[in-house]
Amino acid sequence: MSMTRIAPLEPPYDAEVAEAFLRIMPPGMAPLKLFRTQAHNKRVLQRMFAGNLLDKGSIELRERELIILRTCARCGSEYEWGVHVALFAEKARLTRAEIAVTLNPDPDLSALSAREVLLLKAVDELHDSSGISDALWMALTHHYNSAQILEIISLTGSYHTVSFITNAAAVELESFAPRFAQYA
Repeated sequence: MSMTRIAPLEPPYDAEVAEAFLRIMPPGMAPLKLFRTQAHNKRVLQRMFAGNLLDKGSIELRERELIILRTCARCGSEYEWGVHVALFAEKARLTRAEIAVTLNPDPDLSALSAREVLLLKAVDELHDSSGISDALWMALTHHYNSAQILEIISLTGSYHTVSFITNAAAVELESFAPRFAQYA
């Protein structure tokens, strides 16, 4: 990765930014470099947090994380992929092999359930064509309702945006986050 293009803000933060960080970060954890980079534009930071899909949604945590990891991998966002592996993979009960599947362009999907395979295929189709084929849509409807399918699409789109930011701004990788090479 090239040199960081927008240096993350350093403390002390102004009151509005500090409050936003307190709301989003786990107690005792410093704000992520991505968030400190976004804080250069308070409106963008607030909108990012307002559109955050990391709450309890209509799909399972494990499914959400597979979608996020695959999206970030397809976009080449080692930063965000690594942060999610570090902070959510264990809680989502993802094995090392399942995490590795998200990186592989032609993965062996035998480690995943039929539902999870559909999620990775949906991410891939959205990434490649900005749409979902009729055949895949029908397959998704056998496992997910309309609200869940909309969440799948929204998660994929949201993490495309996050990936664009981390890649374009060359956000420095977090020291605690694993790298692609550790799972390839």
